[in-house]
Amino acid sequence: MTFGGIFRTDRPGRGPVMGFELFIAGRYLRARRKYRFISLITFLSVAGVTVGVMALIVVIAVMAGFESDLKKRILGIDPHIVLERSDGQLTDYQRLCERMKAFDGVTSAAPFITTQTLLRSGVGIAGSVVRGIDPNAVDVVIQGMENLGLTALRDLERDDAGSDPALPGIVLGHELARSLGVIEQDQLYLISPRGMVSPVGHMPAMKRFRVVGIFETGMYEYDGSLAFIRLEDAQQMLRMGRTVTGIEMRVDDIYDAGKIVKSILKELGASYTARDWMEMNRNFFSALKLEKTMMFILLTLIVLVAAFNISSSLIMMVMEKTRDIAILKAMGATNDAIRRIFVFKGVAVGIFGTLLGGGLGTLLCLLLKRYEFVKLPSDVYYITTLPVQLEWSMVVLIGLSTLAICLLATLYPAGRAAGLNPSEALRHG
Repeated sequence: MTFGGIFRTDRPGRGPVMGFELFIAGRYLRARRKYRFISLITFLSVAGVTVGVMALIVVIAVMAGFESDLKKRILGIDPHIVLERSDGQLTDYQRLCERMKAFDGVTSAAPFITTQTLLRSGVGIAGSVVRGIDPNAVDVVIQGMENLGLTALRDLERDDAGSDPALPGIVLGHELARSLGVIEQDQLYLISPRGMVSPVGHMPAMKRFRVVGIFETGMYEYDGSLAFIRLEDAQQMLRMGRTVTGIEMRVDDIYDAGKIVKSILKELGASYTARDWMEMNRNFFSALKLEKTMMFILLTLIVLVAAFNISSSLIMMVMEKTRDIAILKAMGATNDAIRRIFVFKGVAVGIFGTLLGGGLGTLLCLLLKRYEFVKLPSDVYYITTLPVQLEWSMVVLIGLSTLAICLLATLYPAGRAAGLNPSEALRHG
């Protein structure tokens, strides 16, 4: 049996040729005059899918850009792995650093000291987290120094810099320096609670430093509280002798840090503790991941609205095409063939909207990345333009999710069309 040379059921084992269903679905997509309203709903469905996919791609790309930029800034200052002793400071840290460098994946290791102190200048006082580092290893300890404005850390090893070469140097965050009212070459006092016991009680240690540099990362958590001094100055100030707080390490692949931590702890034993960057910043990155997931879910609602439009247009078309469906069934079309006609029509709307939205979203992301025409206020954000990182895996996931939603939206109206009784449809059509 044939239908216009397209619908054929005489091929053994093949069943109806798929071209028949595609032909009819294509004809239904091109609505005639009396179906203008259905055509309008179809157009709105395509527009809804397009806007939804485009918004998903752009928003997820911008959020991925923010996450990548924040991660770069955090890991530019914080180490990938921190090794400490469970019962106190590290003593033989030089030998332990060389031992850590021998681990597969570890690129550098350096000792550090960290403590809470007070900084006092002539006009103000502020709490600070002071980190003692080795200036000779600063290039491997601090990544992205040029981008983060941390090149001043190299000045810590210049004993002859400034007006008073006898004073040790200190590098302050931008906000911390502003709250203290100091600039480069100014002097301030570092006050540590680890002082000495005198006849009148416990006396905090106090030492004068010279500001040799000011850095600005754009993150208030660092710029407002962090300060760097030489490792030897920190040991002397805190009366730690030849001990340090721990060893900070950097690795080739930041996502292998967890495996390296397990290897280190397995070799060193329970007397040591080690944490990777994901564990140290767990709350922050978990919040970013949750926010990204929630934005994906919320913006998917736009696609769901478009899917409801697809379903509505198909239901109305089934009601309008009742007589046509009955004739096709009378000519031998199976229920599966009728079902596929309306599924193809709905999926075609979804495919067209997904491709159009994907193309527009990708184009907009590339334009935002290249021309940076969206400006952000520098006094509010640490960046002045939107960071965009287009992840092709996410684009594919968005496209597949949209097509799946559109496919599900066609199942009910397609099933309703396939369940029509030809005799009843012709009698009442």
